[in-house]
Amino acid sequence: MNKRIEKLRTQSQQAIPHISPERAQLITRFCQSNPAGQVSVPVKRALALEYILQHKILCLNEGELIVGERGPAPKAVPTYPEITLHSMHDLEVLDTRPKVWFKVDDETKRIYKQEIIPFWKGKSNRDKIFARLDPEWKQAYEAGVFTEFQEQRAPGHTVIGKKMFSKGFLDLKKEIQQAQAKLDYFNDPEAYAKNEELKAMDIAADAIIMFAGRYVRKLQEEVDKTFDVQRKAELLKMAEICERVPAHAPQTFHEALQHYWFIHICVITEVNPWDSFNPGRLDQHLYPFYEKELTAGTLTEEKTKELLESFWIKFNNHPSPPKIGVTAKESSTYTDFTLINLGGVKADGSDAVNPLTYIIMDVIEEMRLLQPGSMIQVSKKNPDRFVKRAAGIIKTGFGQPSVFNTDAIVQELLNQGKNLEDARNGGASGCVETGAFGTESYILTGYFNLAKVFEITLHNGTDPMTGQKPVLKPVLQLIFTVLRS
Repeated sequence: MNKRIEKLRTQSQQAIPHISPERAQLITRFCQSNPAGQVSVPVKRALALEYILQHKILCLNEGELIVGERGPAPKAVPTYPEITLHSMHDLEVLDTRPKVWFKVDDETKRIYKQEIIPFWKGKSNRDKIFARLDPEWKQAYEAGVFTEFQEQRAPGHTVIGKKMFSKGFLDLKKEIQQAQAKLDYFNDPEAYAKNEELKAMDIAADAIIMFAGRYVRKLQEEVDKTFDVQRKAELLKMAEICERVPAHAPQTFHEALQHYWFIHICVITEVNPWDSFNPGRLDQHLYPFYEKELTAGTLTEEKTKELLESFWIKFNNHPSPPKIGVTAKESSTYTDFTLINLGGVKADGSDAVNPLTYIIMDVIEEMRLLQPGSMIQVSKKNPDRFVKRAAGIIKTGFGQPSVFNTDAIVQELLNQGKNLEDARNGGASGCVETGAFGTESYILTGYFNLAKVFEITLHNGTDPMTGQKPVLKPVLQLIFTVLRS
């Protein structure tokens, strides 16, 4: 790696993961000034995103080529009190836990104690869910029969498809307007609700364009402060890129990476999907940009590698937001479970390995970062060189890339009812699930502890940890219903 990447990589590795109160403060201030009931829920969520993107601190790291951070600094981790509210005890646990800690300074604790907790107590999604749970479900939860059920985070596991690399948000706004024009308020009882959702999408599209515009101004201001001629030119180019994307579809390799990153930042800012929001089959999405620029002479293999390594660092700057309660105390989860897919097959069933695939594998081996995760899809159509190159990286003991059978993935998706093209365009994500990338959100619904049910059964219905007898009948009834369906 060159000196720029080495410096950014070191900064990322040495950055201390810490809780940032910024987002929690912003969502609190927005909700305080926008009482419930004035607008629909989708529109209110979109307006909240707009408010956060309008007021959040813009981080610009020295020497970086791709802009945008989740918090005000690398590894500054936001919280989402509207979903689940961290208590003062939770913050203390996160600050002191021995494995993977998130430091919490005194000012953050003060903000939580005086601003965040007083406003959100009883109002978070988790508080509302538990207030409505039957006693039997609460007993089962306390016994550890399940650890969460979408009450500590929002749905995750959505992998971006090729569509988002070929459209800008102005294009999406046109599609939204066309969809609104087709609504039938006379015959469709859901037309009003659909329009509210479309209105929210339009607001969110404007918000992400506005956010990029803030970075344009930030970069232009930095140009005036910079004396290095080369860096001035880089900053001006980055400002031009942020003027184009994500408003318009990306035209260059650099634009494609920045385009995706703005989408990534805005998704994880709006709500906490916690894991596996990622670009998926990166070598397939980026190869047309790489091939076009390589032919035109506007991009070299060396510059491609530098841009990809900058992209890798952005992922590594983003630890997964920590949870609460026993999950915060016992979980060592740190990563956001991004899983870059390489190889596999194209939509027509032919070999999908291309020259960019090998460059990305070089990046994986050289960067050796915890995030993003990476995997190869191995098909009978792939060349031996591809498998041997991956094996050479795995042999170093780094733990990446993981290996998956493309043919098995495709067959599994076909068994789920996906069409052949979507199945071939899909892959694996998270820890680890298969899905049709860009066409579905395969949402986790919670963690069920079957072993705990077995343990309680062996002890004649008594939980040996607490000595209590949780009522498991409603839980088991739900499980059987799901299995029968």
